[in-house]
Amino acid sequence: MTLAMHRILVVEDDVTLSGVIATLLEANSYRVVQAATVQRAQIEARSHQPDLVLLDLGLPDGSGLDVVRELRGYSGVPVVVLSARHLEAEKIRALDAGADDYVTKPFSAAELLARVRAALRRNHQRSDAVPRLLLGETEIDFAARSARGSRIGSVVPQQELIAQVWGPARVDDSRSLRSYIKLLRQKLEVDASQPRLIVTEIGVGYRLCQPDAERETEGGRGVLGQGDV
Repeated sequence: MTLAMHRILVVEDDVTLSGVIATLLEANSYRVVQAATVQRAQIEARSHQPDLVLLDLGLPDGSGLDVVRELRGYSGVPVVVLSARHLEAEKIRALDAGADDYVTKPFSAAELLARVRAALRRNHQRSDAVPRLLLGETEIDFAARSARGSRIGSVVPQQELIAQVWGPARVDDSRSLRSYIKLLRQKLEVDASQPRLIVTEIGVGYRLCQPDAERETEGGRGVLGQGDV
């Protein structure tokens, strides 16, 4: 993955600082997603699947540790905490919760960029070491950037998709689902404006269709598609 492809989620409620960090990262060819609350961070993390999370601990609707704990329930994305809390106990709590690094404020631009590079490098090395992942009947091949064993041909109701990804309390959050489907189509479809792999079934949900060229050779176990997964 090239530098320009890395997406970083910045979770910071200080609008000025968040803007400065975003500008710095974008100037160094990273793509940036911003969030200012625990709830928004959880939504953006699932929707955008960032390659790195820069996380403040003191957020208006809870602790940044809640974000770390939820992330660790389904993702190994590296998390670098950016916090004004200097006590050793705070650092230990964050690292024990699943954070990969802890940077105390104030920090220099050079230090932040170095921490980002280091975290991304370590994560890339871990991905190379574990190229395949089994999730139930679905096999994800990170090296080939593909997935097999998905529910090819079945219509999955949008409420079911939302409940599986964001939890049953969010079943009415169709906006986040649409945003995520849009991102998947941009990665998987030849022409995202005319999807052939992820098809909308109006009023019901979405159907995952098998690529035409592989319907006979795969015997019903279709390939989700090439691209980042």
